[in-house]
Amino acid sequence: MKKIIYTVFMLSFLILSSKESNAQQEAMYSQYMFNSLAINPAYAGSRNVISATALYRNQWSGIDGAPKTGTFTIDAPTNNKKIGLGMQVFSDKLGIINTTGLVLSSAYRIRMDKATLSFGLQGSVESYKANYSTVSLDEGGVSNDPAFIENVNRIKFNFGTGVYYNSDKFYVGIAIPKLYPNRLSRNSNAITKYPSTEEMHLFITTGFLFNLNDDFKLRPSFLLKAVRGAPIEGDINATLWIKDVLGIGAQYRTNADVSGSLQIQATQQIRIGYAYDYSTTRLQNFNSGSHEIMLRYEFGFEKDKVISPRYF
Repeated sequence: MKKIIYTVFMLSFLILSSKESNAQQEAMYSQYMFNSLAINPAYAGSRNVISATALYRNQWSGIDGAPKTGTFTIDAPTNNKKIGLGMQVFSDKLGIINTTGLVLSSAYRIRMDKATLSFGLQGSVESYKANYSTVSLDEGGVSNDPAFIENVNRIKFNFGTGVYYNSDKFYVGIAIPKLYPNRLSRNSNAITKYPSTEEMHLFITTGFLFNLNDDFKLRPSFLLKAVRGAPIEGDINATLWIKDVLGIGAQYRTNADVSGSLQIQATQQIRIGYAYDYSTTRLQNFNSGSHEIMLRYEFGFEKDKVISPRYF
């Protein structure tokens, strides 16, 4: 049964990644609001300290070949906080496809009285491997279907851009992480009909902070993802912070998941996060949910100096 599910999963992915359908190709995160550098290069340096974040996501647990994504980002302000620099390394595995890469980001930051406007650029290099020949299409072993004979092993270069505006209680960002349509396959085949390519993904994020009283703060946030040929996807999130230490959140992702999250500000420097997604589509019959863990560490705090919490 698992082999059948795996085969259906892979066939669906191959069809969705063709040029005609242009489905979502970027990795998905439920805790995107705490991992913004992975979406928008203009975020670099916005926390005004050296900030390092590690995140791991195990999506659709229980399905063979389901996505598994790991990222590590670090960013910092420089030049009197007028420039932000950032770096991301990541690994994304989806069935027979394995992508690892490095992204370097920079942001030019315009400081205002109560806010900052940043313009960001990024460059990336990725190793993209697709082992089509390992797909078993029947019980007798590996198929001789010509569509699954040729493996793909490519090095891809790309660049992206973004804009980010933030204050203590509000932020909004717009980004396109990849502007160049790299080819993902060498030749056309019977499955895809056309060589598949990377498509530009547009990310729009925004969030607010409401002080309910001295002990409780509410932070709603929103993410819109758009790519040509696929439905626009929206994430709606709300996190209630208790005494600036504990954050309890809920999220809805259109036509996909509902989620719950827990954030703990263990110290001024350490934040720990966990999110659980439950599928609202037919995939719920084949998986036990998605799990995502996050760890952030921030450098540069002076000993015994109280720092205002940063929510964005």
